[in-house]
Amino acid sequence: MPALQSAEIVKIPQQFSDAFIRRLKLGAGERDRIHWDPEMPGFGVRVRSTKTVYIVQYRFQKATQRESLGDVRKLKVEEAPKVARQFFAKLELGVDPREEKRKADQASQAAKLTLKAVSELYLVAKETKMRPNTYKASKDYFEVKWAPLHRKPIGAIDRKAVAEQIRRITAEHGATSAARARGNLSAMFAWAMREGVVEANPVVGTNNPIEGKPGRDRVLSDAELKIIWRHSTGSGTAGGGGDFGRIVRLLLLTACRRDEIGGLRWSEVELQACRLLLPAERTKPERALELPLVPTALAILEQAPKRLGRDLVFGGSGGGFCAWSWCKLAMDGRITTAEGRALPRWTLHDLRRTVRTGMSKLGVKPHVAELVLNHIAHRSGVVGIYDHHDYMPEIAEALTKWEAHLLAVVQ
Repeated sequence: MPALQSAEIVKIPQQFSDAFIRRLKLGAGERDRIHWDPEMPGFGVRVRSTKTVYIVQYRFQKATQRESLGDVRKLKVEEAPKVARQFFAKLELGVDPREEKRKADQASQAAKLTLKAVSELYLVAKETKMRPNTYKASKDYFEVKWAPLHRKPIGAIDRKAVAEQIRRITAEHGATSAARARGNLSAMFAWAMREGVVEANPVVGTNNPIEGKPGRDRVLSDAELKIIWRHSTGSGTAGGGGDFGRIVRLLLLTACRRDEIGGLRWSEVELQACRLLLPAERTKPERALELPLVPTALAILEQAPKRLGRDLVFGGSGGGFCAWSWCKLAMDGRITTAEGRALPRWTLHDLRRTVRTGMSKLGVKPHVAELVLNHIAHRSGVVGIYDHHDYMPEIAEALTKWEAHLLAVVQ
């Protein structure tokens, strides 16, 4: 057999045996030597300083190539010739074993890229680009809602598998949760396509559980506000009072988003200056929010217990407040028991919409009310370029007007 590189080739006129192969060594100054089997042309043993392997040398499409069959320590001497014959048989049939091996290696690598593995890569890539709460929610969707598909290779997940799991999530957790899980999975597949990991997004074409469902536009009446304020506190934190009660009342007094108050830190509260300072990474529009604290909101925060070594105002040892569903159900139960009937379905986000609507009724200018909510429409376009007034006096006046109205309603 002709040499391909600088390896010295030696033909040994004797039958290969286990004892013979074990005795093979490099000579002084040698780095590479090939011993060919006299019984099978093209089959031999290659000795290097690192390891000794069985090899085959062949011509395919006018090119001479060599391929390793395996380490002599792992492939038995009586099995190696059989593997070589199978290799040469494929060549006779026009099959390139090297290309076949490459495809097998690709399939093996693809099998290791499970949904769990790819979703973890996706979350690592997106962690610094998502708001903390968005990242946490996305992580929860992948770890919990899509857990049944964790072990499937990413390339083997088809539209049918995705649709079936969406139906399960809808049945167990509701349409909104299923729609959010679907959106997170679709975003991950879109990212994986751009990374060259998959060729298609199987979420495309699946049914959106909330398609056609009207958006929320609920605004609470003054009578409903009075009931919610009255029953926001209860006996003990677990019963819905404590942290949850304080959060509900602060949402009504500040018009902040749920997680902005639920994840509030003492370092974001200036009690002496009577204001909140939320950093950009904790707000949905990723814009820092400075908000005056009206006296009632200030009193609620002053009465909130401070936990030793914790900057977070609310929640347990693991982070900010997270028992939203449980405490909301408990509160609704107290309302039903005390009032003799349940309130029509409402959410914590409805409080924010109610505050915004209430400010308009009180004569607060629209752009000022929007700034209270940290909406950025007023700052867009030419206005944002030329108007650099912070509107803090107007925002403080708007919140004071709303506080007076709210207290008049609930008291």
